[in-house]
Amino acid sequence: MIPVCEPVLLGNEKKYVMDCLDTLWISSQGKYVRMFEESFARYCGVPYGLACGNGTVGLHMALEVLGIGPGDEVIIPDFTIVVTANVAILAGARPVLVDVEPDTWCIDPAKIEAAITPRTKAIMVVHMYGHPCDMDPINAIARKHNLFVIEDCCESHGASYKGRMTGSLSDIAVFSFYGNKVITSGEGGMLLTANKTYADKASIFRDNGFEVPRFLHNVRGMNYRLTNIQAAIGLAQTEKIDFAVARKREIAAAYLAELADFEHVTLPVERPGCRSVYWMFGVLINDSFGRTKEEAMTALKERGVDTRSFFYPMTQQKALRGDDPRLPDLRGHRPVSADLARRGFYLPSGIGLTADQIRYCTDTLKSLRR
Repeated sequence: MIPVCEPVLLGNEKKYVMDCLDTLWISSQGKYVRMFEESFARYCGVPYGLACGNGTVGLHMALEVLGIGPGDEVIIPDFTIVVTANVAILAGARPVLVDVEPDTWCIDPAKIEAAITPRTKAIMVVHMYGHPCDMDPINAIARKHNLFVIEDCCESHGASYKGRMTGSLSDIAVFSFYGNKVITSGEGGMLLTANKTYADKASIFRDNGFEVPRFLHNVRGMNYRLTNIQAAIGLAQTEKIDFAVARKREIAAAYLAELADFEHVTLPVERPGCRSVYWMFGVLINDSFGRTKEEAMTALKERGVDTRSFFYPMTQQKALRGDDPRLPDLRGHRPVSADLARRGFYLPSGIGLTADQIRYCTDTLKSLRR
């Protein structure tokens, strides 16, 4: 079985982890946390980085730092992982759903303003599958309506928009370092910001609200810390991030070349001025393929090719239905999001893939066309 994605240890991971074990700095204190924060923030061109337990808690932390809570609304894409909605609900706010663009699969700036109400406080964008959102019009809308912008960069390590790295295009950005990301710490996340006040608030919030004196609290916080061991892995991965990004793009280029003349699937795009990292190489099954997405995925697995379905839109999530006022309004039709869920899945995309494996995946996919 060719896995859909698996981590690759690229350099100093073992050395740094052994240093943690030898010195007994294994918890959330230790030099690797600070070094990881500084290294990754510098790579993204942002002055402040706050490591945290994972991308989910990082997004929650971002909302709390910006003071978003009960009665507020946060605009999110309908086509995203459910985490995007969950963190808004966790903060006490209500997610408001907007459809996505049919080519980039990212939130459609042309549809954002219609979703803004007097309760809207932020736009949370998701750089979907490693392609940057169209940030200039999004930031212009935010400035016009005095809204915050939060980047969900959990899939976009190393992607850029008009020469600027994702993570540097908003008030606060959050990355994930889960095992299937471009670089990984096993589990882990990081909040990035150019605003020192936000960084200071995030530092206190992620550490249970501890200040001086330690057990006298001025704010409610959570334990969202990252361990020194995880940070050691993350630092080693960051040292090789240029290689990892280049490999992602090489793999995508190979897939695009192999499938260029196969008109029965729709391939991902890279818009001018954008650099996608193709976190996962996604395809859409066209009607002419002769099989449904599910049929194609089952047949691929039988032939040794692992796949994953695209995300299902928020409008299809049973977990978001109910009378709770924080839950999104699922009424209405968001056709692009629905279509992506119906037709989309991704092929093996790990940076350890060989040319022969990519060719086998594409040849197998082509052979399934009826």
